[in-house]
Amino acid sequence: MGAKTTFVGQTFIIERKRLVPGDREVAPTENGAVKKAEAMSGIAALKIVADDEAGKLESATILGQFGEVPDDFAESSQGS
Repeated sequence: MGAKTTFVGQTFIIERKRLVPGDREVAPTENGAVKKAEAMSGIAALKIVADDEAGKLESATILGQFGEVPDDFAESSQGS
């Protein structure tokens, strides 16, 4: 089947005085993910390319960050 692209908004919540990942909001398009993220707070819009059959993440690109997002989120998402 090959690589599949998914657009999501990764929310963040405060738990024990730290920002941690919350729910993910799936969007049908890149523009939809960014627009949804702009309307919310504490969310990062992402483009994820993965091969589900092989279980391999090919890339994760941050399309935008809005509101409170962990300072090290960009580095941690690239390390996946």
